Amino acid sequence: MIRTALARAGLIAAAACAATLLGAAPAAAHGADAPDGTDYRARVTGVTPARPGLTVRVIEAGARLELTNHTGRAVEVIGYSGEPYLRIGPDGVFENTHSPATYLNRTLAGDTALPVDADPAAPPSWRRVDDGTTARWHDQRALWRESTPPAQVRAAPESEHRVRDWTVPLRDGTDPLTIGGTLDWVPPPDAYTWWAVSIVGLLAVGALGLFAAAAPAGTRALAALGALLVVGGAVAVVYPVGREIDAGAQGVGGVLSGLLSGQIWSLLTGLGAVAAGWYAVRRRPAADFAVALAGACLALFAGVANAAVFARSVAPVPWSPGVARVMVAVFLITGVGATAAGVLRLHAASRAAALTPTP
Repeated sequence: MIRTALARAGLIAAAACAATLLGAAPAAAHGADAPDGTDYRARVTGVTPARPGLTVRVIEAGARLELTNHTGRAVEVIGYSGEPYLRIGPDGVFENTHSPATYLNRTLAGDTALPVDADPAAPPSWRRVDDGTTARWHDQRALWRESTPPAQVRAAPESEHRVRDWTVPLRDGTDPLTIGGTLDWVPPPDAYTWWAVSIVGLLAVGALGLFAAAAPAGTRALAALGALLVVGGAVAVVYPVGREIDAGAQGVGGVLSGLLSGQIWSLLTGLGAVAAGWYAVRRRPAADFAVALAGACLALFAGVANAAVFARSVAPVPWSPGVARVMVAVFLITGVGATAAGVLRLHAASRAAALTPTP
């Protein structure tokens, strides 16, 4: 029976991994290539001259800019060769199919091949891409795209540095505008400390599996594992919601749409951990198996998938990077610890069953 349960766990885990990999492709194809963390902090300092109703901000840990236009007039974003690139106004968001920026800005790396009709000198050919008044795009002027840090960072990587001030030109009718911003290097945290804390914590949680399941201490240990999974699962739901909000999702509908299209497995992992934790708290049959499986998914899809924040100073969430690291540590501690404890309890039950004489 135990072997059958473990075999089913392996099949479910393999199916989940395959589904996650398959689900990741469409998200990346739609430009959702925000980094899990970075050491370059981009900020918008303002629009000059200011226009009431026109706002710009940095989203996705600096990966994209977001412009919202409530002025009632169309505003154009100017491309890299001085050509019209985007037009945002009351009638929606349009991109110029002749602008090279239309294609270069589709990915964070800016490596999209240009079609033959991408000519900045050609008259604009506008194509509607959204019905709203908000545009979001990668802009190489606000990014550091080199593979190595700037010279001043290499000379003193432990200090914060201003990499450059950047600008993105706009046009309101015939009036020129400018988005101003800064790009700074922020020293990354000590990843070893976060990994050490996570390892100590997961070992402590895993030790709960050493208590005999039939003893009162074992019953309390199972309840504690369940409570930890409920907390870890709830936090695992909050984290992808935060990423969607940071990516510009607005309202409940916008957040749900982003979760279902790009972070469905992160959401399901959190909900599954909550359900498995509640199942364990209620001491239902096969709770050890549920704890082990839910813990493994939580550790993999919420912990390991976001562990880059341990070594990065800027996280793609609307709260501080320190809070993001604590949340990821919770995923790893709860997930790996619950998996270890569940496996230990399953192994002990298997041995007890093998030693029980057959009538």
